[in-house]
Amino acid sequence: MSHLTLAVRDSSTMLRRNLLHARRYPSMTLNLLLTPVMLLLLFVYIFGDAMSAGIGGGADRSQYVAYLVPGILLMTIGSTTIGTAVSVSNDMTEGIIARFRTMAIHRGSVIIGHVIGSVLQSVISVVVVGAVAVAIGFRSTDATLMEWLAAFGLLVLFATALTWIAVGMGLVSPNAEAAGNNAMPLIFLPLISSAFVPVDAMPGWFRPIAEYQPFTPAIETLRGLLLGTEIGHNGWLAVAWCLGLAVLGYAWSKSVFNRDPK
Repeated sequence: MSHLTLAVRDSSTMLRRNLLHARRYPSMTLNLLLTPVMLLLLFVYIFGDAMSAGIGGGADRSQYVAYLVPGILLMTIGSTTIGTAVSVSNDMTEGIIARFRTMAIHRGSVIIGHVIGSVLQSVISVVVVGAVAVAIGFRSTDATLMEWLAAFGLLVLFATALTWIAVGMGLVSPNAEAAGNNAMPLIFLPLISSAFVPVDAMPGWFRPIAEYQPFTPAIETLRGLLLGTEIGHNGWLAVAWCLGLAVLGYAWSKSVFNRDPK
């Protein structure tokens, strides 16, 4: 059996293992999915009229729904990947990784299974949150098929990048609780981005914090693809952030995972 065939076979087995875990223990997935759904409903129905003033131009609640959804979709990805960090940490601390190291399997298949499984869960979570958004009034009637495909590609690329970072966090965490805490910035960063109000509506001293982080260009790109707003330089910035984080997360995860156990 060739090295590539072995890697694909073992990675597929580990993917099935992670999907079975997610199916048998759905509480964490549901809890993480609940956060973006509750924020979506909260900001639309409780703060919608007040927050829409941040958009300017006399925007009403329906326009704010359209403005809000792209950021919530990317927050959903960040929320889902917290479960990945916890799952990887559990594998590292409960001894299953040590058992896998003694078996004749492809060394990287364990991590690859986690990454692919997490990206699939992120896509499913985005579809669920997107369905809730459509139910409360979100519409994207002007987006072409190519723009929808580009939006989907950006979501998958973003999920892949954050998943590799989450895997690294899980590998270096001493326990599941620490892994969840270490991954909290993946939910916190969208709160200080352009997800809820435009960067221009923020205080001057705070704008660089919101502008120069990975979520804001990704949100603005997704917003432009779905709603027809100006994308500008945000498109290549979003892709650059995704590729950079993916490479960093992969190198970090590989380095930690390949260390000999103490």
